Amino acid sequence: MHAPGEEAPWQPGAASRWWLQRSLSALDAALRRRGNSLLILRGPSAQALENLARGIGAERVYATALVDPAARLRDRSVRDALSDCSIELVLHTPDLLRDPDLFRSGSGTPYRVFTPFWKALRRDLAEVPARPAPERLPRPDERAGAGVTLESLGLQPAIEWDRGLRANWAPGEVAAHAQLDEFLQDEVARYAVDRNRPDLPGTSRLSPHLHFGEITPGQIVRAMVAGAGMERHESFLREIGWREFSHHLLWHFPHTSDAPMDARFAAFPWQEPPDPEQLKAWQQGRTGVPIVDAGMRELWQTGWMHGRVRMLVASFLTKNLRLHWLHGARWFWDTLVDADLANNSAGWQWVAGSGADAAPYFRIFNPVLQGTRFDPRGDYVRRWVPELANVPSKHIHAPWMMVEEELHACAIAGTVYARPLLDLASSRRAALAAYDKVRLLPRG
Repeated sequence: MHAPGEEAPWQPGAASRWWLQRSLSALDAALRRRGNSLLILRGPSAQALENLARGIGAERVYATALVDPAARLRDRSVRDALSDCSIELVLHTPDLLRDPDLFRSGSGTPYRVFTPFWKALRRDLAEVPARPAPERLPRPDERAGAGVTLESLGLQPAIEWDRGLRANWAPGEVAAHAQLDEFLQDEVARYAVDRNRPDLPGTSRLSPHLHFGEITPGQIVRAMVAGAGMERHESFLREIGWREFSHHLLWHFPHTSDAPMDARFAAFPWQEPPDPEQLKAWQQGRTGVPIVDAGMRELWQTGWMHGRVRMLVASFLTKNLRLHWLHGARWFWDTLVDADLANNSAGWQWVAGSGADAAPYFRIFNPVLQGTRFDPRGDYVRRWVPELANVPSKHIHAPWMMVEEELHACAIAGTVYARPLLDLASSRRAALAAYDKVRLLPRG
């Protein structure tokens, strides 16, 4: 069902549409191998599914339940339309480990803090049931019609900006499981140490596959339990838990896609309207802070950014530039191949300090110290900011500290790397002063 307007105001961005085209093509190929094929209908969803179900004489329609607020409104309208025809809508949550409506704390309330959520989730994590794909599927019902072609959806870019995406990603179920196998063979043993190092291939890169349903968290958990066991994979499994927690939050607190979880932050003195040049410099990776710029350029070129660096660029935007987290969330939404509303909203609110179980208000990541610790030789920075190729490692994360002769020798004199967009120390003090005003307000 193709009805992106029903997902407003968070309909898929450009990178998501690019992935969706290829993911649907791979799904069609998988269905054809099993004797079926993909049928694509255009919305409105309620009317189209009602017509389809009545046309083929269906008694039930099975679908995946999403946590996105707009998707839940759409599901209700579909349920009502089908119910009027005595057709049942059955929703499942295969992309989650637990149904967020049923998984609650001991007091029956939604979880708001990760640690107790994770303890409850982890208790029976190894018992996630398997749901293997069928080897054969019934032939398509001719009464369903032909639908529309995948190409007619217009998901592909009109101009060729996707070269980096094509070079870095292979959407589809087969590629997802191949990626999991590679991760389990090579990187997972070092994950707890390497996951914070953007200069190393230490992460799973499964997030877009998870978002598009090409692999499920249950399949990942079972693969890990079957391997070295849960204890040895605890660090990575917690990240699966964080994904689950983000979806739990958005299900129970749907306003958090656009508004702060902590109501006090409605009064936070963001720099509004944003300085357009500052926002553009952040988006384009031209702030003069090397690891921030490296992350933003990695995002633009590949549709992905290392998790540690996501925190750094988000902290820089919300705390040093003091721009509203929604400006960052919107940019990520359009440029990430793994753009997921629950993860995106929870991640940005965590860094901004306004979310559930958020980072303390006084935690303002120092990109120089973070870069020195997690990209010690500057390999990550040099890869994505090649104009810093000649900067010595001891200055790679703060090139503006070099003397004039050194700046000229490295060919960056007079550039933003000799004089960054802002002073990190003074902007940090301004952010702390702003946060002091908010934290003294009564909680809503």
